[in-house]
Formats: sequence, C-alpha cells, structure tokens
Amino acid sequence: MQREKNNDILVAGFAQLPKGTPIFETQKVIGCIAVIDSETDIIKDATFTFIQDLTNHFSSSLIIGYSIKHDMDEIIQNIEEKLIIPPKKAVIQAVISARNRYLEMKAS
Repeated sequence: MQREKNNDILVAGFAQLPKGTPIFETQKVIGCIAVIDSETDIIKDATFTFIQDLTNHFSSSLIIGYSIKHDMDEIIQNIEEKLIIPPKKAVIQAVISARNRYLEMKAS
C-alpha cells in the first residue's frame, strides 16, 4: 500500500496576555497552534488557547487559508479589524511567533 506524502507541519507560537484583563488572571499566555502545508505555506487548520470555543473558532477563521509566509500583513489586518477583544495584540503576537518558528524550521 502506497502512502500519500503528507506535507503538514504543526507549529505553535505564544504571547503574554495583557495584565489587568480577566483572561490574564486565568491564562497568562495565549497560544496559536496551526497546521501548515509545508509545500504551499498555507494555514490548513488552526486553534488558539482561549477557554471559550467561540473565541477560538472565530480567531482561527481569521487566519485559515492564508499563507503564513506571504500573507502576514493581511492576517494582521483581519485580526485588527475583526477581533475586538482586549488581548487582540497578544493574538497577533502569538501568530507572529508561530510564523517565526515555522520559518526557522523551513530555513534549517
């Protein structure tokens, strides 16, 4: 039986949540975990470490389908415009951290 080549990579990035927000009291950090096709650099699936599923699903929808290598400006713009929550900047930083880890892996 021939196996199909799987180019998926699981990558994670983390950022500290803003002090003084309710979420900081329970979590301290936010994580962005993404499945990326290493051939196309497209984010195939993603989740965040928010406690609420709705926040995870909505945040993930803002990055899935984009290239983690080439579409960061658009991803950040999506988050800036559509995620109106106190830890927005931490979400952006977690995505950037995941991107940086991914690019380090690709460069090695």
